[in-house]
Order: sequence, then structure tokens, then C-alpha cells
Amino acid sequence: MASLVSHEWLHAHLSEETIRILDCRFWLGAPSKGASAYRDDHIPGAVYIDLERDLSGPVAEHGGRHPLPSAEQAAAVFGRAGIDETMTVVAYDDQDGAMAARCWWLLRYFGHERVYVLDGNYSEWKKKGHPVTDRIPVVAPRRFQPRPDRSWLATVEDVRAAVRDRSAVLIDSREWKRYIGLEEPIDRVAGRIPRAVHRFWKDGVAEGGYWKRPDEQAARFADLDRETPLIVYCGSGVTACPNVLALKEAGYRNVRLYVGSFSDWISYPDHPVETGDPSFSA
Repeated sequence: MASLVSHEWLHAHLSEETIRILDCRFWLGAPSKGASAYRDDHIPGAVYIDLERDLSGPVAEHGGRHPLPSAEQAAAVFGRAGIDETMTVVAYDDQDGAMAARCWWLLRYFGHERVYVLDGNYSEWKKKGHPVTDRIPVVAPRRFQPRPDRSWLATVEDVRAAVRDRSAVLIDSREWKRYIGLEEPIDRVAGRIPRAVHRFWKDGVAEGGYWKRPDEQAARFADLDRETPLIVYCGSGVTACPNVLALKEAGYRNVRLYVGSFSDWISYPDHPVETGDPSFSA
């Protein structure tokens, strides 16, 4: 299941009218930095997509820090970006694919199959001497028709079932220190969802934001049965998306994102949380 395109492929197809490029650069600690960087320069023809304004719904009591947007919001955002079923979408960022993968996952969830993540960061694109511009494109809006595919999404009820009866394997995509509850820089509770295994998302990406080969991704998940349902999460459903993409690249099919992730899980007072290194548990 190819979900990546190279810099060279995109450079060769820049002028095609059926290609829509989405600039997804976003820094969690500086929400306006991505849009500012886009205004400075970007890949020609790229439309800026904001993680919190465009790829997330309104924050509420539940749903996590970057909730799933509604179908109506998705239709407005992607339609305004000039996307309909005829377009091939390529998303990129400068964060090793995390933000672009969130955009990729969201489009796949809403039924758009021809969407890819650029293999390699935007900084690498510039280093290679590929064209950039500060010109903001004028894009004619199109009718984006959301067709939610529930096979891409895990609900909090699905996660509760996985904790209760092992109906799925939970994969925590955060750094090890957050997984074991040693530190928590963002959420109010430290730890992990019970029974989750650890796979740090950045282990699937090499220097420069280049994704590891499918066989290398498969090696990262070799202990996971291919027939067992997998539910991937992180802090807020963003950096889990690269692991979803990596699993798909490795040939896993039954892979879902818990879009609310740990920040949603801990919004329910009765939900248990584990801490510590599970390899030392009895």
C-alpha cells in the first residue's frame, strides 16, 4: 500500500492540474509559525493547511486536544483547498511527516484514496534545489464529498474493549519517558493506556524526514500478529499517524487510529492509567 511519493516524483508532476499539494507545517509550541513559514516560501502551488484550525475539530470535554473534525468541517476545508475525487493530494511538512501524516489519515478516513505524504522534509526539498516560491496560489474551490470509512477509526469504546478483553493491541507512539509516565510535558496525567505496547513514531523515519523502507517498518512491528486488530494512539492523535502509515506500508491492514488518544482517555475520570516499565511487571 504505497502512501509515499518522492521529491523527484513531485518535482516531475508539479505542473499537473490534477495534483493538489498541501503544506502542513506546524509547530505545537508556536501555532502561528507554520503559516508564517508558508508565507515566506513553499512548494509552488501548495495550499496551507493548519493542524488546529483545519485538521482538528473544536476542543470539548472529551475528544482530546486535537479532536476529529466533523464531516461538514472536512468538506469545507478540503473543498476550499480545491480537492474533489479527481485530485491526487500530496501533503508535506518539516516535522518528519507527523503533520502531513495527520492530513493523510484524515483524507483517507473521509474516503479520499489518492493521497500521499512527501518522503522527506520541506527543508530537504530546498536543499536539493527544487523550486520554492512565496506566491500564494489562487485555487478554485471544489466539492469535497466526505465518505467516512470507520475501518480507519477507533472510538473510545473500542479502546475500552481492548483494555478489557484484549480485542485489539494498543500501540503507544509517544516517547519512552511519556509511555512509562516518567514525564508528561503536555497532559495533566502521566502514564499510558493499560496493556499498550510502545513504538516511538520517530523510529520509522530517518534523518531528513525520509521514511524507512517497508521491510524496515515491518521489522519494527515484527512481534505483532498481522491478523490481530491494531489501535494506534499518541498524546492527541497527531504523531500516532506516522505509525499508522508505517504499519500500512509494512502490509498491516487492520490498523485504526484512536484519534482522541491519551488526552481523550484521561478525560474520563474512571479510566485506568499504567506507569512504569512493563517489562519489569509481574
